[in-house]
Amino acid sequence: MLPGLAMFGLLVIIPVAAAIYFSFFQWNGLGGPPGVSQTSSWVGLGNFTRAFSDSVFRGDLWRGFVLMVLSLTIQLPLSLGLALLLHEKFPGRTIFRLLFFAPYVISEVITGVLFGVILRQEGGLLNEVLRSVGLGSLIPVNGWLGTQSILLFVAFAVITWKYFGFHMIIYMAGRQNIPRELTEAAMTDGATPWQVFRHVTLPLLGPTIRVTIFLSVIGVIQLFDMIFVLTAPNFGGPGHAAETMAITMYRHGFQRFEVGYASAISVIMFLICLVFALGYIRFVMRRDIEGAVTTVGGR
Repeated sequence: MLPGLAMFGLLVIIPVAAAIYFSFFQWNGLGGPPGVSQTSSWVGLGNFTRAFSDSVFRGDLWRGFVLMVLSLTIQLPLSLGLALLLHEKFPGRTIFRLLFFAPYVISEVITGVLFGVILRQEGGLLNEVLRSVGLGSLIPVNGWLGTQSILLFVAFAVITWKYFGFHMIIYMAGRQNIPRELTEAAMTDGATPWQVFRHVTLPLLGPTIRVTIFLSVIGVIQLFDMIFVLTAPNFGGPGHAAETMAITMYRHGFQRFEVGYASAISVIMFLICLVFALGYIRFVMRRDIEGAVTTVGGR
């Protein structure tokens, strides 16, 4: 275990500890470590106070919450519906599975570049298609990526395109683990397809759904690269309309050289993920984990 623990300590524990230490200083990242360098000064919890009094950072929290709600109410139900549909046998089912999963294989950066080209104001594929079918009036005056009121929802559409296939595959795997005899017995007893889904399929998919909720929420909290590339050169803008905590951290750490403040933002992100993960596992997934341990122990 020593090589693995050494790598974990080097790449995870030490950087986290360093970020926590840096967050207590006002430091530009130059001239030696904070506390020793003359370019740094101790501010205690000042960086954290500044973060929660900053309207941009508070906006990041709100935008993250909106993306989280949209993911749980639109992206995951869409993935579940497609998974159940593709579980049934019909011609071309394998091709549809591959097509729906393919976006997840593409990297976040390539996805951002691709949709940046598709959604651009002049010569963008979406605008050209809308004009060709007589729906040019639907095109926003400032473009899909230049209108503050819709930018966050446009970004969510891109995120959904990128990740719905991943959740779909997880749901399909969970659906295949449900014994066919259970659904056949329910239908034999006179249950309608909706009743079979409501009272048999959905409850047995509960552990799988809870896992995808966990992954979706953590992913939203850490969201950075795809929105960063998609909204370039504004990087989350205009007007911080789609900016996330990670992009705000980047702005202050690498553009303004406020490394202490950026470290404080990273610590807040870490704490949010940690508290959510511990609470979710403790109160939501506890029964699933205990059941898995019991099953393994019984075998």
